[in-house]
Amino acid sequence: MFSCYNSNVMKNKKLVKLLLSCVLLAGCAQSTEKTPENSLQAYSNISLNCGFDTFFSLKEYTTSKEIFDEHFKMSTEAFSYCNKLFDIYHTYDGINNLKTINDKAGIQPVKVDPLIISMLEEAHYFYDLSHGEFDITMGNLLHVWHKYREEGMDLNESGKLGKIPSEEEIDEAFSHRGFEFIEINEKESTVFIKDPKVSLDVGGIAKGYAAEHVAQLLEKQGVHEGCNVNAGGNNRTIGSKIDHSPWRIGIQDPKHEGSLLAVDLEGSISSVTSGDYERFYTAEDGKRYHHIIDPQTRRPADFYHSVTIFTKDSGAADSLSTALFTMNLQDGKNLLEEYSQKHPNSPAYAVWIMDVEKKEPNVDGKVVDEYFVCYSDELKDHMVWR
Repeated sequence: MFSCYNSNVMKNKKLVKLLLSCVLLAGCAQSTEKTPENSLQAYSNISLNCGFDTFFSLKEYTTSKEIFDEHFKMSTEAFSYCNKLFDIYHTYDGINNLKTINDKAGIQPVKVDPLIISMLEEAHYFYDLSHGEFDITMGNLLHVWHKYREEGMDLNESGKLGKIPSEEEIDEAFSHRGFEFIEINEKESTVFIKDPKVSLDVGGIAKGYAAEHVAQLLEKQGVHEGCNVNAGGNNRTIGSKIDHSPWRIGIQDPKHEGSLLAVDLEGSISSVTSGDYERFYTAEDGKRYHHIIDPQTRRPADFYHSVTIFTKDSGAADSLSTALFTMNLQDGKNLLEEYSQKHPNSPAYAVWIMDVEKKEPNVDGKVVDEYFVCYSDELKDHMVWR
């Protein structure tokens, strides 16, 4: 969910930490030298204020700074616009966004930008594919946990412990959800929530969808190789690297600075990680509570520290990483297999990181420090261990 919209000092510190510790794709660093093959030159820029409470960076090999600056301007404007469309906490002049839809639940349909409809339809697809594990309609439950997490984070900052919601609050919030209450009219470009107590929260897909939208805009502008869109650690490459070596994609150590491992992949690829180490608080029961809620338990999922998805489409990677984070290992592998069968030209693979004591019997993987790392068989020859 978009807890990012309620900014405070603690979150600003986390943004700086994310920016400094995020492992970018090797080979994308800014360069002053032109490549011998085609005289392309590397350019890069970064924005800290274009949305989703994260940074946005673009790195591209192209023929001039003027072309790069034009691409960067277009990219940041598109990313910022998606942020406004998918925001559930703020309104913006002249824009009907998700907050507008939620506010008008049970009252009237809302005419929206087709981007919202396209994103909602993609979210519905992953709801069906995951058998309800990925569910943007349980906004009420996410809002309850968001409230307690925000308060808990503030209390933790002052040396105090946070609280957890009661069973009654959880049950009441969870009882109002379901795609049967979401009415989409593509012809009229409207969205209507038929139940006034149902609300949408698209935190599990929005940033990935926005990154994919930006990448597709760049491709339409003729960008076909040597480019990396980085939306706060959600990476989307365009084409191969200029030197034809693989993109090296780092996966963060969940408990320490830096990367735990990396994966070498070629061509256009997205990598998105869902983890328990960014937005969490410690409660009075001594447990840590993060932001990814398991629909089965109605509480933060506790299978893994992180799940990273690799597939071409960034919106799909975001949705799948959220869904798999709330599923046991075998169910997650089954979901990846089903998705890959349906999308043979852009299959999806995963890396799961968990505490070593959670290793299941007869599961292949690798122990690294205090972690057990499991990964799709297709990634075996692409792993780079620290």
